[in-house]
Amino acid sequence: MVAVPSDRAPIAAIAASLVRERRRTGLSLAEVARRAGIAKSTLSQLESGTGNPSVETLWALSVTLDVPFARLVEPTRREVRLVRRGEGPAIASDAAEYSATLLTSCPPNARRDVYLIAADPGSPRLSDPHMHGVVEHVVLGTGRARLGPVDDPVELLPGDYLSYPGDVPHVFEALEPGTTATMITEQY
Repeated sequence: MVAVPSDRAPIAAIAASLVRERRRTGLSLAEVARRAGIAKSTLSQLESGTGNPSVETLWALSVTLDVPFARLVEPTRREVRLVRRGEGPAIASDAAEYSATLLTSCPPNARRDVYLIAADPGSPRLSDPHMHGVVEHVVLGTGRARLGPVDDPVELLPGDYLSYPGDVPHVFEALEPGTTATMITEQY
């Protein structure tokens, strides 16, 4: 007896994954379809979320796009990542009193913008969700602030790092005068 799953394939997650991975490769829709041995119209329907993919089709696409099968069917997991001052892999210089700490690496085909934030206590800066796929990275320079998703903000001290989804409501609230931060927005 064959078990029949109660859930249908996560069509929206598959569609988003196919578009993301095809763009990452720089291949056209027609070229990916050709290499995977499927019709261009089939791939177009899958990318638009109107197709109903078979396991065989998704395996062929995962091989063509050089990604694990699971990357095409699992929804992207968005996470909040916190690195406190003094944490993270630090590499010291031999030539100077200098060290670099890796906070996060840039994923392929990401777009980043960098901002210097200056804030004082008062009304918190509430931000509406940005475009889908935006992630914000913040390193607090001076002062103290509470920031991140509106439903779960984190208090940062100088040198702390926080990343969080920017496509959900989020907040930046200075808790001390002269609070500064570096913010990097990244769009996938």
